[in-house]
Amino acid sequence: MVDGYAIEGHVPAEAIVALLGSRPEAVGLALPGMPGDSPGMGGDQAAWMRQPVMLVALDGDLSPFTF
Repeated sequence: MVDGYAIEGHVPAEAIVALLGSRPEAVGLALPGMPGDSPGMGGDQAAWMRQPVMLVALDGDLSPFTF
């Protein structure tokens, strides 16, 4: 939890800062799954950064979060 928002998964700090700046009516952000190239998992970090961060709406719907 960050300032009332749920953050699930390896969500980049930049996305959390953008979320807190825009304050949408939402549950929070999620980065579904555990990408093999996530930090600490080895692999190419640039590929990890391309994983879609999802905005979790109040009704549970997911949509890409652009930051």
